[in-house]
Amino acid sequence: MTPLTRQQLAELMPSAQGLLSDEPEMEHSLHALQLLILVSCLARLWQDRNDYFLAWNLTVYYSREQLKNKDFRGPDLFLVKGVENRPRPSWVVWEEGGKYPDLIIELLSESTAKVDRGEKRELYERIFRTPEYFYYSPETQEFMGLRLRGEKYEEIEPTEQGWRWSEMLELYLGIHNQQLRYFFPNGELVPTPEEAERIERQRAEQERQRAERLARKLRELGVDPDTL
Repeated sequence: MTPLTRQQLAELMPSAQGLLSDEPEMEHSLHALQLLILVSCLARLWQDRNDYFLAWNLTVYYSREQLKNKDFRGPDLFLVKGVENRPRPSWVVWEEGGKYPDLIIELLSESTAKVDRGEKRELYERIFRTPEYFYYSPETQEFMGLRLRGEKYEEIEPTEQGWRWSEMLELYLGIHNQQLRYFFPNGELVPTPEEAERIERQRAEQERQRAERLARKLRELGVDPDTL
């Protein structure tokens, strides 16, 4: 399948307003939870940025053949950089300056694993030219990362911990407590919003206890801490 140019697509295709996402529901609760973790962690980390679009279970429309065949399955999660961060009913390539996803993550299941490793990999490699493609199975813990080198995907070499570096995210992706998570370059886990809130509460409590110890010490020395 040869992708059309942006101008050709714009002339042949309907407006993006008429193209709603057409994706099936998640097959397993583990998949929904995994997507929630990946999306919420990155959204929190990049909360001050407005130059990206992160979507899950959203159709990517890219060619006349795709519309004709009604082959509308999109990635489980994808990231497009260098675009406005605003809601969209679907990702329509010819309405977005010809931009395709920069990073894709697929969650394998018994019914989709073969397609994710084969047909979708070929689509993302040959048509989308997506720089990075990761897939992960919440059930079996299978995890793979691929980076586009020339015309072909090559495996991203894992670290000793089994993590794989994402140039698009500038983060590692790896398995933690049987979930796919992000890690900072220094190896620290990127927290979920709930984890971050718990860490802040712990820090606040530690600071309170430190202040109380200091106040007691000052009183032992005959100094009223309230007068300082």
